[in-house]
This record gives sequence, structure tokens and C-alpha cells, in this order.
Amino acid sequence: MKKNILPIAVGIAALACLTSSTITQLQQQLPPAPTIKLPQGFQANIVADSLGPVRHLVVTANGNLYVKMNNVRNRKGLYYLTDNNKDGIFETKTGFGDYPGTGIKIKNGYLYSSSNSGVYRYKLNDKNEVIDTEKPELLVSGLVDKRADNAKSFVIDDSNNMYVAIGSYSDACRAPGSIVGIPGCPLRDSVGGIWKFKADKPNQTFGDGMRFATGVKNSVGIDINPVTKTVFVTQHGRSLDNKYPQYYTSQQVAQLPAEALYELKQGVDAGWPFAYYDNFQNKYVQSPEYGGDGKKSPDVKYLEPQVIIPAHFAPNDLLFYTGKMFPAKYRNGAFMAFHAQSPEMKKGYLVAFVPFKNGKPSGNWEIFADNFSGTETGSVSIQYRPTGLAQGPDGALYVADDIKGTIFKISYSAR
Repeated sequence: MKKNILPIAVGIAALACLTSSTITQLQQQLPPAPTIKLPQGFQANIVADSLGPVRHLVVTANGNLYVKMNNVRNRKGLYYLTDNNKDGIFETKTGFGDYPGTGIKIKNGYLYSSSNSGVYRYKLNDKNEVIDTEKPELLVSGLVDKRADNAKSFVIDDSNNMYVAIGSYSDACRAPGSIVGIPGCPLRDSVGGIWKFKADKPNQTFGDGMRFATGVKNSVGIDINPVTKTVFVTQHGRSLDNKYPQYYTSQQVAQLPAEALYELKQGVDAGWPFAYYDNFQNKYVQSPEYGGDGKKSPDVKYLEPQVIIPAHFAPNDLLFYTGKMFPAKYRNGAFMAFHAQSPEMKKGYLVAFVPFKNGKPSGNWEIFADNFSGTETGSVSIQYRPTGLAQGPDGALYVADDIKGTIFKISYSAR
């Protein structure tokens, strides 16, 4: 007998009955998000609140939400949110799962969810409800988890390959008690990259995976480009600390190195920990732990970033937009959720957009949704902090905040 089926959601047919004017009226009734600044024609509304430390999220085909939680103390690891009366507010919350984590996807009739050391999946019924919440299928276990930079974000392609990010808990692969890097950095064998597993094979361990890309210090945002079908990631850069005053001023420490958006292919190397990308010199620079002086270029050629992101922005999610609600310029472009603030720009806690053409960036990143912090600079008490992105079946953009556990719905209506 099937058990623990989540509450039934309103079907797709019910959504189809809503006219565009009805949807607009419902949006106008939602609680507004007064601090959020958006381009003309866009509107942000709060559709869920006080959930706790939300990480990534996904929207089902019938408009309900699954969200992943980063802390299970007095909470569950996942929540299923439903809007049963179709007023635009997710008033029903069903929790399940006893593990924290970040990644969450729906693919091929399953809900996939990552802990900080592995990946699970739950079979869905035809209403996108988890059939058995108590018995997830364990797909991958044994991934390194030493608490620091331990999010296991992932994405699944159309060939059932699952690409899992394994961040490095070590900032620069230094020898214990030293400021010198370990020769060859053996940590790269298990962290600081993307590993490929099968999305439909249970009980895989780390050893069953294939290293797909290396030198990526910590990737929390990961998605597949809908045009090129290649894997893109956002990288959290390392910190330079204040260990090398002979090479870096305190201002440089605050503004280096760049974070980045990368396109990955089998075998690429983005440089960590041997080199980092300098967003002022616009080149890779040898890391000080490995003989660098803040100017020296490495002898090895590393993967060039597709887009340069200022230091310490903490890009925590990546989403290629394929919907039709937003204007044409957004189609197949990439949204990024910045979880922190850049000292260089004195700005942060925002959602950025990168325009794409023919599968490649056609311009630099631009601010799309700003002022989640509640201030112009984000330098005082932070109100909201973007951490997750998802696209709804109507083409709306959902943004998760991990301070209050607020979820925003950003919609567009031409005026």
C-alpha cells in the first residue's frame, strides 16, 4: 500500500482555467515586497514566509513548491508548499526528510534532494507529490563533508547524468600550520570540482563517480544551458586573508579574487588552488601559496570565465530562464542569486541577470532584483538574503531568502 502521500495539490486543469486578468488580480492581492527594486513592468510579492534557512527550491508543473532546508534543528530537511485555495499564498506546509542540504531538482518523475554528503530521490505521483516520504532512494553517499563549503548542489542532464559539486573545505590547500601550499594539492582528488554520477543508479559511492571538472573551489549555483546543453556553474572564490602583506594591501584582500560563471566540459581546470582570477588585471594570477606575488601569471592555461563576478558576492544559485512571461531579452539568459556583498561595489544581496545569445553571454551581468537587504548598500542589518532561484510553470521567477525563510514571486505584466 502506498503511504505518506503528500496533500493533493490543485491540478493543472485548474490553473488553465485562470485567465491572464485573473492572474493579475491575484498577484495584486499578494503581500508586496516593498524593499525590492525591479525593472519597469516587474512586480515582487511574498508567497511564503518564516520557513527558516531555505536553500534551493523547485516549482512543480502544477505550481506548488518543494524547498530544501539547510538546518534541520526543530525542522525537516524538505518542505512541500501548496496553495490549495489558489489565492497566491502557500498556506500549507508539509515537512519530511531528516537531513540538511542545498540541492533540489525534479526530473523524470522524481524529486531529487542532496544532503551535505550525498544525493537521494523520491518517486512522485502524477500530481507531483512524493509517494513515500519515509523511504528515499539513496543514489550517492560518501561525499566529503567537513562543514565548510559543504553544499552538494547538482544538476541532471537529459541522459541521466548527474553532476554534483563538491566544494573544498580548505581555502588554499596550505600545509598545516603553514602559509605554503601542499605540492600538487592532493585534496583535488576529492573536493574542489564537479563529479559525474548516474541519476538512476542507487547506492553509488564517491568512488563510482567520475571527476568531470576540477579547480572549482566551491560551486553552489549549477544549471544546464538550454541551448548548448552544457553545464554552467558559479564559483565562490577563495579568500586571500591577510597572510601576505608583502603582496596585497588590505583593500586588495577585500576586492580579490573574482568569483565567476564558468561553462564546463569534461576535463577542464579552473585553477584552484594554484591560481585565481584577478578581476582588475583581467587574468589568472599565481596563488601566493604556490609562488605567486600578486602579479605573476601561471605557467598553466586555465579555464577562462564566461562572466566575471566581483569578489565576495557569493553566487548561491544559477538559473537559465526558459519561460515566456518575461520579455524576450531574458529568454535563455541566466539569473544568479548573490548571497553576500561586494566590498568593491558596496553592494550585494541581489539577483543578477546575464543576457545570452546563441548559448553564449552577450553582455556583462546586470542588476535585476535589488535591495533585498532593505538598504541601499547592504551595510547594516540585512532584511533578506537571496539564496535560491526557481522558474514557475507560468514563467514567474521565485527567489528564496535564508534569513527569514521568505519566498518571493517575481512576475511581469506589460504596461
